[in-house]
Amino acid sequence: MAETAALGEALRIFVMRSRRAVDRLLAEEGSSYARTKWLLFIKAHGPARSTDLADAFGLAPRTVTEAIDALERDGLVRRDPDPSDRRAKRISITPAGADVAGLAEPVLRQFFERVFSALEAEDQKRLALLLSRLTERLDALEGENGQTPDPAR
Repeated sequence: MAETAALGEALRIFVMRSRRAVDRLLAEEGSSYARTKWLLFIKAHGPARSTDLADAFGLAPRTVTEAIDALERDGLVRRDPDPSDRRAKRISITPAGADVAGLAEPVLRQFFERVFSALEAEDQKRLALLLSRLTERLDALEGENGQTPDPAR
């Protein structure tokens, strides 16, 4: 039990510290990890409804609305009418948003390449497999508790 608690704490510390480091690096490009993840998702998948984003990131609709409001206020995304549902809006990336995402994407890639270079290629593959197994386990546990598994996984 103590080993699993220590493992959980080590994982928490790694995630927290890597997120802080990424935010510092992305601040130099005028972004943050939170902003970048939204922009890269929309850039990769095309215009999306707020409900699509909430499902993809496992977030409450209100959280998505607040994030999109901030991105729209800064001119990084825009809301357009959804042609298939006049009550809904589709969120699209603007040229300014594409520029921010374009600057941030290589920063993220280089950061993770540098961090994971501490591991040999086989260790990286093994870690990816182990994290995938843990994610599957989380999905199963969420299903047991009557919660909807996170579709972003």
